[in-house]
Amino acid sequence: MSILLLRAAVLAAAGVTAFLPPFASADPLSLDQALSLAVQRSEAARAGRAASDGARAAAQAAGQQPDPTLRAGIDNLPVAGADRFSTTRDSMTMKRVGMSQEWLSADKRAAREAAAQAMAAREAVMASAAEADTRLQTAQAYLDAWFADASVQLGVEAEHHAHEALDAARARLAAGAAGSPEVLQLQAAQGLAEDDSEEARQQQTAALLALQRWTGVMPDALLPLPAWIIPTEDDYLARAPAWTVRQREIGAARTAAAVTAQDRHTNWTWEASYGQRTGYSNMVSVGVSIPLPIAPSQRQDRDLASKLALVEKAEADAAEAQRAARLEYQTLRSEAERLQQRLDRYQAAVVLPSRQRTEAALAAYRSNLAPLSTVFEARHMELDAQRRQLQLRRELGRVQVQLVFKPIAAGAFQ
Repeated sequence: MSILLLRAAVLAAAGVTAFLPPFASADPLSLDQALSLAVQRSEAARAGRAASDGARAAAQAAGQQPDPTLRAGIDNLPVAGADRFSTTRDSMTMKRVGMSQEWLSADKRAAREAAAQAMAAREAVMASAAEADTRLQTAQAYLDAWFADASVQLGVEAEHHAHEALDAARARLAAGAAGSPEVLQLQAAQGLAEDDSEEARQQQTAALLALQRWTGVMPDALLPLPAWIIPTEDDYLARAPAWTVRQREIGAARTAAAVTAQDRHTNWTWEASYGQRTGYSNMVSVGVSIPLPIAPSQRQDRDLASKLALVEKAEADAAEAQRAARLEYQTLRSEAERLQQRLDRYQAAVVLPSRQRTEAALAAYRSNLAPLSTVFEARHMELDAQRRQLQLRRELGRVQVQLVFKPIAAGAFQ
């Protein structure tokens, strides 16, 4: 009697395990929580934010006038004779102090400020793109971990059925209603089920470690995956990382060219100084320094031509990035639709018939019209069909994750 009670307890435990939620825990991790943790601890995202903050700070200083220059010196200091190195004996010696200021026109300062703001906008988009990549990698890791757990649950269910069938076959063998080949066959099937379950647990551990790499925590449980909201093609293109970065690079190139065009107009430097002499009147000096562009066609024009060429390059890169993003969306969307159609067909043509076959085999077994091995074989085929269905769902999920999380988050760079 004690052996029968022990066997019943083992089977009950196996049955309960088969219906446990993924990674049973009091505090399951949701996808939104995983994404938030990943963005917070991502070094790439932190680097992008730092670059964006630095570019904004630089933009605030770009439109200012240069700092004035303090000038001090001694003019006509004797270096020979009885008055050498004396600042008070020779009437020509003068101690001088003054200020000079390079003056930038309002148009030139506005152009430099616009160029700095364009670079800040580019850095902000690159920071958002880094965060989007972190979210994408985290979402894929979360999806893999969730489906790995679902695979473990199927393995546990297969183990439970194998144990149940083997115990029943042994009982039938003891009663003389079954032969030893059937018991040996079911015993081998049990070993295969246990090995498949162990392999699924190894894959689950690897998936959880991959998720931990992004979130920094090892979750005890994962909440179910949410329903994906697939963006439209226009929305996907408007937030495609490569294209949005290229768009900002066009603005940066154009404003840099505008700065170079303004640099054709030279900056004047004004200077005023006060000179002190011994025994004579003190003096005030004023002056202006004006650079003379003696060969603009060889220098300034060449500089401007190089900047305009960079504008054309940025526009070509943006057009190519837009084409690539459009093709990427169409490919992913087509693949998602194809996988969904395969899932629907597989559900109707394979999963449902395999379930009906299991029900029919079980009914025949209960009526003594079929051996127990037939029931186990039908259940095994049903579980295989469910595993394949799970694999198709995972493939569809990975495509949908790319459509949802590869674009930059809405409103991140406006």
